Amino acid sequence: MGEKSRDDGTDEELRYHVDGGLVPASEATVSVEDRGFAYGDAAFETMRAYGGEVFRWADHAARLDDTCETLGLDHGLAESDLKARIDETLAANDLADAYVKLSITRGVQPGTLDPKPAVDPTVVVITKPLPRGGVDSEPAHDGPAALQTTKTRKPSSRALPADAKTHNYLNGILARLELRVTGADEALMLDPDGNVAEGATANLFFADGTSLKTPSLDGPILPGVTRRTVIEIAEDEGIPVEEGTYAPDAVREADEVFLTNSTWEIRPVETVDGLAVDGEGDGVEGPLTTLLSRLFDRRVEERHYDGARS
Repeated sequence: MGEKSRDDGTDEELRYHVDGGLVPASEATVSVEDRGFAYGDAAFETMRAYGGEVFRWADHAARLDDTCETLGLDHGLAESDLKARIDETLAANDLADAYVKLSITRGVQPGTLDPKPAVDPTVVVITKPLPRGGVDSEPAHDGPAALQTTKTRKPSSRALPADAKTHNYLNGILARLELRVTGADEALMLDPDGNVAEGATANLFFADGTSLKTPSLDGPILPGVTRRTVIEIAEDEGIPVEEGTYAPDAVREADEVFLTNSTWEIRPVETVDGLAVDGEGDGVEGPLTTLLSRLFDRRVEERHYDGARS
């Protein structure tokens, strides 16, 4: 995100956490020889804070550990240390409700592509204001999304591990560039076999009147924390959930479609490849999407705001 100024009505410059210290955003820098800059050799997590606490921190920390293990990046930092840096950044910016990004690179290792075993990691935490979450909250997205299938596909996990959340986002960037032609909001990316995978920055769900469906993690799918939360909520409510392999037409013909990520939470989809979801084209989200959004908000309210709103 990298925004230097706030968007919450104040003129105070944001402060970021860089290598153990808080600095003004305009002074937050890393070396040009840092491997995160030079090669995208870095792990990161995008999170959302509600009421001053990161939503499902343990899940984000576990996924970060998995990414670092995949990269062979032994940063040597305790989970408590990383959490403390996040808390310090939120406090320094007086933010209770915020976007949070934590990045860990292999650090400065000039000269060769081969990573050296000894690591002096670069650790960066950035935040920016977001609306309060929970019941009766304003969404952090710009309304129902227009989804477009792209020619750019997700690579096989044998080529680039899909479950590793790294700074190498060129695949998603190429997909997003394709959207400039139609003005769609998010890419619908397929796997190497032409089956539905996910968005450039979001997991995908759709419903067809029989169950809530989402592409299986057996494919090149990022195991999203919000994705997991939605599945848990659906199962708690007795809503059938199917994780499988689907052709693009299954999404185009669905009754409801929505996207999930930490910032958007649950974002309804209005059109897929120019076709109105459910044929109405009125931008009104379907009943299952509405129910899951309401239950998601309720869960956030109870866990992070002590159920202040009913």
